[in-house]
Amino acid sequence: MATDADRLRVALAGDTMLGRGVAEAIARSGRAPVAPEVVAAAAEADIFILNLECCISDRGRRWPDPRKPFFFRAPPLAAELLAGMGVGCVTLANNHALDYGPEALLDTLDHLAAAGIAWAGAGPDAATARAPRLLTARGMRLAVLGASDHPEDFGAGPDRPGIAYADLRSDASGGWLTNAVAAARRDADAVLVGPHWGPNMTLGPSAAIRRAARAIVTAGATLVAGHSAHVPHGAERAVLYDLGDFVDDYAVDPRLRNDLGLLFLVDLGAGGPQRLEAVPLKIERCLTRIARGDDAEWIRRRFIAACAELGTAAAERDGRVVVPEWA
Repeated sequence: MATDADRLRVALAGDTMLGRGVAEAIARSGRAPVAPEVVAAAAEADIFILNLECCISDRGRRWPDPRKPFFFRAPPLAAELLAGMGVGCVTLANNHALDYGPEALLDTLDHLAAAGIAWAGAGPDAATARAPRLLTARGMRLAVLGASDHPEDFGAGPDRPGIAYADLRSDASGGWLTNAVAAARRDADAVLVGPHWGPNMTLGPSAAIRRAARAIVTAGATLVAGHSAHVPHGAERAVLYDLGDFVDDYAVDPRLRNDLGLLFLVDLGAGGPQRLEAVPLKIERCLTRIARGDDAEWIRRRFIAACAELGTAAAERDGRVVVPEWA
């Protein structure tokens, strides 16, 4: 096992939607929807992990729910492009993994595996969906778990493909989730949990989400890195409440500026997170690049203020936001 002296740098990106307009852009260009400068920033890390908020398939039918407004499906080429961006692992526990049904979800797993990308948070059955994915770098073993508090209908069953559904709204432990975290910690040096939780377009975590985060950390998680809100939330001890968006074609809310995001670089030791850097991003016309000028200043100020609200001191340094001693 690694010691506290060992350090693993993890790049974390939030919701990555490669369907709809992004899929059309990929089909036209054959290129990744992320600028080389962003890929270079992520390459500063030992492992790059993001939340894939779509399926990857050219098959399947839309999930039969008349209340569901959006369906996201990326072409098979998307898996190769993710690998070319340096992505090593994705979480799939979210409300779009089954947009085109179990057939497309299983295709997603196959395409990711063929591209050499690990995944967590979904699978052909509940046991697989809830299992940690063990990654190794710099002599450290990192267990990655994915879970989502919505929708329950997407939850995998004993013999049914689906996501790792956890009822975090009524039970902060998520039922199975904290037990899975504790078990993973026995076999790994660090445990990263990626929960897809809460509603879209919120400025900060709810009381229920904060309770769930504390339960997950108490169970043994080294870092909790959430997503779903489409805008970044602040950080507190061992928790990034929401990573925001990484790639999409969504309409922009002028107040929340969901076209601006952050790429997170986190140094993890066996004893916990040690340092955090956040790189400002701009999502424009289905392409993510490094944010500049007023855009970069806006998202830096927003994240620093969100951290302060949670009692975390963050500051601008060389164009990034830094939490130098994050514990």
